[in-house]
This record gives sequence, C-alpha cells and structure tokens, in this order.
Amino acid sequence: MVTLRGKNIILRSLEPADLELLYQWENDTENWFVSNTYTPYSRHALKELIESARKDIYENKQLRLMIDFVPGNDNEGLTVGAIDLFDFNPYHQRAGVGILIANKEYREKGIATEALAILIKYAFKTLGLHQLYCSISTNNEASINLFKKTGFVLLREKKDWLKETQGWRGEYFFQLINPEQ
Repeated sequence: MVTLRGKNIILRSLEPADLELLYQWENDTENWFVSNTYTPYSRHALKELIESARKDIYENKQLRLMIDFVPGNDNEGLTVGAIDLFDFNPYHQRAGVGILIANKEYREKGIATEALAILIKYAFKTLGLHQLYCSISTNNEASINLFKKTGFVLLREKKDWLKETQGWRGEYFFQLINPEQ
C-alpha cells in the first residue's frame, strides 16, 4: 500500500532508473535559479544521491521524493517532478521544502499543490515536525502562489539576496507551523 498518495499523485523514493531523469533536470540551467545550483552534476554524484536515499531522513538530513502523476487508480504513472525536505533538524523539528515540476506541460495543473499537501501531511503527522519553511525568489510567482495556497505565511523579504545575470533579486522567506502543535 502506498501511503504517500493523493488523488492523482504518488510520492515515491528515488530508484536507480531515475538516474537519467535526474541528470537531465539537475543540469538544466533554467532550474538552477530556483535550486541555488550553479554547477553541473555528474552521473556519478547523482548515482550516489540515489544510493544514499536508502538511508532515512534522520541520517541523511534530507529526503527527495519523485512526483509521479497517476490519474485515476493507476499504480504507475509518469514522473513529472521531485519534492524535497532538506536541512532536516530533528531537535528543532523543522525542515526546508523545495519542489520542481520539471515537465513543463504538467505545470499549473494542480500537481504541485497536491504533492505539497501530501508532503506537509507526512512531515507533520509522520515525522512530527513543528514547522516547514522555504525561500522563493521574488519573481517566482508560481511558487509564491503555491506555498501561499497551501498555508505558508510570508515572513520577510531579503533584498538583493540573489545574484542573477541581469542584476540582483530579492528572496521571500515563507514558514508553515504545524497547526496541531
């Protein structure tokens, strides 16, 4: 039984078969601005990431889950993105959240909203986290709307925080406190 499942989404662990997909996504320079990545990833480094996914979040301090779009009652679908918990801190009971819908034709279809809702429930109910947070470039309207829609609150803007090819851009810091704690 898959526990990280929504109506049209399954969040699943990394598999060796995901290597080429991750290689493509992580080396797409369009994704670098949203992930604070500035250098290419080798297949070797990504293979190590996949192998480390066997360890639990308490050991790795991070968790990457693949987002499979599975309309209806299908058990297998198309992998369209990934969602991460990072900077996991069990003492302070918090983690950062990042999400990528890499397959552009699947953006703005509610997939990210459903995936984030599943992850929030998992983080709060299963991991017992007190809070989640994320940082978003001030020009990333899709992500700003996504995180607001799922209950995250904008706490502050860091001015001129991100250097881009055309100059500097601000970054918003969002937070979601577990409502049951």
